[in-house]
Amino acid sequence: MEMNQIRYFLAVCEHRNFTHAANASNVSQPSLTTAIKKLEDELGGPLFIRDRAGCRLTPLGKLVKPRLTRVLAETIEAKADAIRHTRLDRVPISIGIGETIGHSWVSRAVERFRTRIPQAEIELIIAPADRLFSGLRDGEFDIVITAQPASPTLYRIDTLYREDYKLVVAPHHPLARCDGVSLGDLASINMLDRPNCEMRDTLHAACADQGHVLYAAYRSNRVDWLIELARQGSGAVILPATAIPAGDDLVSLPIRDMEITRDVVALRYRHQISRPETNELIAEFARC
Repeated sequence: MEMNQIRYFLAVCEHRNFTHAANASNVSQPSLTTAIKKLEDELGGPLFIRDRAGCRLTPLGKLVKPRLTRVLAETIEAKADAIRHTRLDRVPISIGIGETIGHSWVSRAVERFRTRIPQAEIELIIAPADRLFSGLRDGEFDIVITAQPASPTLYRIDTLYREDYKLVVAPHHPLARCDGVSLGDLASINMLDRPNCEMRDTLHAACADQGHVLYAAYRSNRVDWLIELARQGSGAVILPATAIPAGDDLVSLPIRDMEITRDVVALRYRHQISRPETNELIAEFARC
């Protein structure tokens, strides 16, 4: 029996729907279904009855659910204790941060928190979304700060702020002196594309609706590389406002034709007990 099988089983119990459970667990539905089928084979019978309304537990499923819930909770706590033990004297608050979350915003909030609680230690880990969610569920992170959608049945969600996306170019770029840009403007220049951008599909769909196609001269999954390419004049990149570095070597412009915004949230895993200092840090974030 594997831990993923237990996680996926409990996710289906919560959502009563295989598709919704797969989305909340950040896996494909076939992967989730296969894992649960293996679990059913090991336990000797079906765990769910599927119908038009979704699915419900069989008598066997009802029998094993409380036991598997305890197994998952104890495993998460054991792993978290082991991680904390290896860090010796003090136990840092470990924060997983999305790759485009503004550094200055997080830094200000963390420093205010440490001014009030100077003995606190903070660990900041920048990672892609799948690593953030799995790390939060495994006890590696106390908090995750992200703009990715998350299931409120699995995570405690605190909305921190809402921000706009802007076009970022070098001062010598042809659009740098404009007050703003249109989707048509974007279609006429070289774009710097981030394939893992959470707003990428929305932007491309809006351009297609107006008959525009965006051309990406460069692609990278690293925001810092795209910023440097923009700084060199290689093209323009669309970034959330707090991810744009301060300074006079870049120009940021609003996009006029559509409203592109995102909500940045703090997540805590509901199956993991939050430490008091973690809750205080969340409150500090909310005061920003």
